[in-house]
Amino acid sequence: MFEKEQQTVEAQIQAFCAANEITLAEIKWMPIPFSGEWGISTSFFAAAAAAAKAGKSQGVPVPALAQKIAEAVCSSLGALPAISHSEAVKGYLNLYFSTAEVARRVVDSALADGERFGAGSPKQERVMVEYAQPNTHHSFHIGHYRNTILGESLARIVQFAGFETIRASYPGDLGLGVITVMWAYEKFYKGREPVDIHERGQWLLKIYAEATNLLAEKEQETPEEKAQRETYETERRDLYRKWDAGDPAVRQLWQETREWSLVELRDILEMMDVKIDVWFYESEVDEPSKKIVDELIARGIASDERPAGPVIVKIDEKLGLSKEKYRVAVILRSDGTTLYLTKDLALAEQKFDEYHVDRSIYVVDNRQSLHFQQAFKILELWGFKQAEKCYHLAYGFVSLPEGAMSARRGRVVLFKEVYDEAIQRVLAVIAEKNPGMPESERAGVARKVGMGALAYSMLAVDNNKDIIFDINEALSFDGRTGPYIQNAYVRANSILRKSKVESQKSNGSDLQPSTFSYELTAHEIELIEQMSRFPKIVQQAASEYRPLVVATYVYDLATAFHSFYHAVPVLQSEEAVRAARLRLVAAAKQVLSNALKLLGITAPEVM
Repeated sequence: MFEKEQQTVEAQIQAFCAANEITLAEIKWMPIPFSGEWGISTSFFAAAAAAAKAGKSQGVPVPALAQKIAEAVCSSLGALPAISHSEAVKGYLNLYFSTAEVARRVVDSALADGERFGAGSPKQERVMVEYAQPNTHHSFHIGHYRNTILGESLARIVQFAGFETIRASYPGDLGLGVITVMWAYEKFYKGREPVDIHERGQWLLKIYAEATNLLAEKEQETPEEKAQRETYETERRDLYRKWDAGDPAVRQLWQETREWSLVELRDILEMMDVKIDVWFYESEVDEPSKKIVDELIARGIASDERPAGPVIVKIDEKLGLSKEKYRVAVILRSDGTTLYLTKDLALAEQKFDEYHVDRSIYVVDNRQSLHFQQAFKILELWGFKQAEKCYHLAYGFVSLPEGAMSARRGRVVLFKEVYDEAIQRVLAVIAEKNPGMPESERAGVARKVGMGALAYSMLAVDNNKDIIFDINEALSFDGRTGPYIQNAYVRANSILRKSKVESQKSNGSDLQPSTFSYELTAHEIELIEQMSRFPKIVQQAASEYRPLVVATYVYDLATAFHSFYHAVPVLQSEEAVRAARLRLVAAAKQVLSNALKLLGITAPEVM
């Protein structure tokens, strides 16, 4: 916000120190906690320590020498534009900015930059975020939703922070679970599939649960039941062998049933406003991954113990570690079949070579933590420099109040059912609280509020923690929720609408100029403080790969606006103050919108 003034001061400090033979370390500025004024501070302890080490301190202790340097530098600065005053305190140089000037610059920047306020400068790195990857032949449940909204939010954050970002999905479309559904469909249900894409996806999940039950060994089963189960198992295994051999009829059945799942997935992603750039499929990297195993063996990275054992990588030994950390990884079974790890190595190679990815982020649940540690270390041994910038964004389970979800048992909460329930509940609230809202607007508002409630319920919890999903809590409009934050945006919009700002540009940039030359209230100062933090929040969330940082921030911003809304008059203020506060409201609305978008949430204009 005050980069130009900061650079001017830095140049003066460097010139002063050079003239006085003071060895100056890198100048690092820190914000001074607000106590009536905004400011920044830098320390001279490193310079004092360097002088003492060089024998130039004349016996003065380092803290006292740091203070002496700070005082000398402070005296040399003179008057500076936009800086109200400076001081030297305990070895630190403190610069304070004019409160009115800070307020003006924050508000003006938010209005002038609009949707780009808070965005970072372009980074010279390409990031791929991999998420939204449920197995096919199932239906999209609330656990998949946590994965998808977490990945989408992270993709939006790193892109907004300045990274070129590619969104990727890697659905699991092969394996025994897929074959199980194909077998049961062909044997019991062929031709009975529903037409509706979501009913059809949910129907596949029911088939999977029923088939799993049929194939499971019972505690007490008759000889006839055992024979029947063994016949079913033989049929399923035979179908798997045919698929693996490329049988045309089996492959066609697989393609057709797989597409049913993918159609449902694509429709849900559209509902979530998620646009995947690259689709990878597990089935497409199976064969290439076997060639990678041969290369790793040839290069001495992997050890081939076939036919008695599998192909392995002794990661700790190859890294020269004396204590076990990454263990021994199996990358090919003794029968020549691949594992998830094998295919992830092939997928990583494709990301690096074909898409020139510098950073690769995998949004996968925390059960796979060791798996990804091993994958990244094998990539490092293989020679990929990008391995050090591969990151596993792990997240906890989503369970139900009655226990863990289980697709095999058919005990899951389907996303589409939760989505439909959210819409209906919001429509009921609208009918009660805002009966004057036109019917033509209600469905759109209900979708935004319902989806906002679901998204925030997932993102406001640390990704490492498990979630017990309770639909009543997720859709509550009280407390730390999406609708509470959206309502701050709606209130800001209401003030602007009543002030006739709707005739101006939608971002309020055509509002009457203002100087904030009056005495700001504590509520105004807190709101401005929160708004000024947004650019750094974006960079922090991107560097830490943590959407929670933005989720926490936007709640704090909304809370500051609600407090301002209740305590500070805007439309009833005298003209000069009114103009300034209207610009402040318009700026707050913009920052709320920008932060919510990073979470995949859109605020409605009315609620």
